[in-house]
Amino acid sequence: MPSPLPEILRTLHHAALAAGRPDPSLLAVSKTQPAAAVAALAAQGQRAFGENYVQEALTKIEQLQTLDLEWHLIGHLQSNKAEQVARHFQWVQSVDRPRLVTALARARPAHLPPLQVLIQVNIDDESSKHGCAPSEVDALATAVAAEPRLQLRGLMAIPAPWPDPARRRQAFVRMRDLLQPLSAAHPHADTLSMGMSGDYAEAIAEGATMVRIGTALFGARARPA
Repeated sequence: MPSPLPEILRTLHHAALAAGRPDPSLLAVSKTQPAAAVAALAAQGQRAFGENYVQEALTKIEQLQTLDLEWHLIGHLQSNKAEQVARHFQWVQSVDRPRLVTALARARPAHLPPLQVLIQVNIDDESSKHGCAPSEVDALATAVAAEPRLQLRGLMAIPAPWPDPARRRQAFVRMRDLLQPLSAAHPHADTLSMGMSGDYAEAIAEGATMVRIGTALFGARARPA
């Protein structure tokens, strides 16, 4: 069966072209997928993979360590797991509180490059989602930027799944507007991670530089054991 990866990359390219934007990078969301499925996609050239659950991810990272993949934590991170994440991941997209900044910075090994950090923003103020308030971004960014073992790279959000595409798009606009002054103050903050299978076109149109795609790449997710 042909891989969906080339078609997804073409689709992202056409969405960016239509919006007059650069092509976004593709983060393959591999949560609950077996290591073999990740390896198969890696064999086709995909390098960056997103995981939600730390223990599940660590098993895959160990199994696939020879492939030199780039691992992103995109799920909520508890402070007591920050040390494991700091040692084994290259990116954390879900930093949303100062305590996490301190824990990650303290645990990042000196022999590794700085951990790449995105601040997660609860852009639609949903009680069911993690993320800092938009008003807290500047202070949190300053805290990240002050840590030599961390590198502030930008923002991440999971907007509310409003049925109305125009309403979803407004959340992406607000995220873009948050990133612009952040990038001016912190030149390495060039990443806006937003958009998934159902809304990537709107996200790209409003400036997403990274989109997170799971089911379209891997098929239906297996349930965790």
